[in-house]
Amino acid sequence: MKGGSKYQPLLEYLLQEDRPEIVLTFADIETLMGAPLPESARHNRAWWSNRSKGALQSTAWMSAGYLVKDLNFLDEQVTFHKPPQVYTVPRVNDQIQWNGELVKALRSHMGLTQAGFAKELCIRQQTVSEWEKGVYEPSRASSNYLTLVAEKATFKLESGDIA
Repeated sequence: MKGGSKYQPLLEYLLQEDRPEIVLTFADIETLMGAPLPESARHNRAWWSNRSKGALQSTAWMSAGYLVKDLNFLDEQVTFHKPPQVYTVPRVNDQIQWNGELVKALRSHMGLTQAGFAKELCIRQQTVSEWEKGVYEPSRASSNYLTLVAEKATFKLESGDIA
């Protein structure tokens, strides 16, 4: 992040924190920045997305190791959380059992939207959404591919054997 960015104070604040979850009001963020948030931050959920390209605001929290977990426009507050550095994953006979939480964690780790993640995997966005919601779990072939993508993305997995 460029030192002259108006979001630099947010980055510096989050870098000093070691809490796994931080709730800030929009007013708190504006006080840190010494400037008002853009109007789109008050009404547009996409402004708060965890994207790794093209958004200085998300670069601030993501560079500090945080992701936006929850957003409340009514109370004008945002919840940032630090995802774990290593994910414990269930394995059956050395096969990772991918579930919705793990798929979402990988997608977030890669800084992609559902649509971007789907494009990366050459599947439909709806499939990613259904995995993340737990409508169904990835097939064995999809699980193998997700494991390869995770390795390429340096997504750290720790085994938790279950039979």
